[in-house]
Amino acid sequence: MTDNQTEKKQPLYVILLLIFAAEAIFILPFVLQRIFRTTFLESFNITQTQLGVCFSVYGIVALFSYLFGGPLADKFKPNQLMSVALILTGLGGLYLATYPSLYKLQILYGFWGFTTIFLFWAAMIKATRIWGGKNKQGIAFGFLDGGRGLVAALFGSVGVMIFSLFITKDIELTSVEERRIAFEKVITYTSYVVIAVGIIVYFFLKLNYEDSNKTESNAKLITLQNFKTVIQYKAVWLLMIIILCAYYGYKMTNLFSQYAEQVMYYNKIEAAEVGTYLLYLRPIIGVVIGLLADRTRASLWIIVGFFLMALTSLLFASGIITNSTNLLFALSIGLMAVGVYSARVLYFATLEEAKIPLAVTGTAVGFISVIGYTPDIFTGLINGYFLDNYNQVVGNQIVFGVMAGFSLIGLVASYTFYKHSQSSSLDVL
Repeated sequence: MTDNQTEKKQPLYVILLLIFAAEAIFILPFVLQRIFRTTFLESFNITQTQLGVCFSVYGIVALFSYLFGGPLADKFKPNQLMSVALILTGLGGLYLATYPSLYKLQILYGFWGFTTIFLFWAAMIKATRIWGGKNKQGIAFGFLDGGRGLVAALFGSVGVMIFSLFITKDIELTSVEERRIAFEKVITYTSYVVIAVGIIVYFFLKLNYEDSNKTESNAKLITLQNFKTVIQYKAVWLLMIIILCAYYGYKMTNLFSQYAEQVMYYNKIEAAEVGTYLLYLRPIIGVVIGLLADRTRASLWIIVGFFLMALTSLLFASGIITNSTNLLFALSIGLMAVGVYSARVLYFATLEEAKIPLAVTGTAVGFISVIGYTPDIFTGLINGYFLDNYNQVVGNQIVFGVMAGFSLIGLVASYTFYKHSQSSSLDVL
């Protein structure tokens, strides 16, 4: 970005539209499954492991999309790519509402890996950086992630409301087919909203970035020299581990509603509400942690986040959280959410702290993301295996035990990053 570009004032409504679009794109592939986990499984008549395979197909496609989506974002305007991505994702949702077979569901998740990452991710990051300019990068990305949590919560609340409207009697007395019909309505209405957001983005997501385009259109996003520069930074390798562990923790939030239903014995609507309520914590945590990080160091609060993740996941793994300890359950998932969202909000905010040159930021982010976001591939498989092959209580204990392991690894990596980030030892290997 040029200095002229960064000094241009960007409209406030643009970041609001970016926030809405940035979460709307992931509602169909991820958020609905997070909130309506057991309903999704029974409606499609699939197991945890089979759903995990769907997520793995998504992750494999996304893996390559992170690397190669960047150049596309330099050749087309963000509103064009994001609009196409949202509309295609929404159309995929309408197909989802027909309850396709498992094989076709896997293909759909691969399709979503293409639309949400290859077409959307880099364009969204670029648009957010342009909006933030030279002096508001922290605010821009803090608002983006925190705002996405609020949007997810709103989608979740509306989804639960729609589901409830089409359930005409006590949820425990309904048949699978009745719940299937109600969930179909949730998918359909959500798909139409995503398509509508895509149309709005095309016409209204206008940014003052012409000067930036003139400069960047002549540059190669991925070069061998940039790659050689990036891999010399110790921070890059540490961030790869930090993001992998933090993202694994974030993927585990998909199980909150299911745990509430299977272990705490909440009904389906109550369990869905648990997942939705936690989403409302995300914007609050994002803003508060972002402000604290600006006044101290981002890596310090990532350490705090991993500590909370490790502590609470060990509590769940121990088996002491049962249907007779509702207060402990509420406190534990609340603290886990604080830990997960704290780490998620800040991990890319550490690039400046790590002294990675701005000129190779894109290469660094792409390289880090290839490994950092691999939990998209294997988290669902790990969880599915243990949840399918053990009883509900033991299965949940094991998967949270695995999370504790990742959290402890992330804690060590983030502490190492924090300890050395101000020394020359973190600059280059």
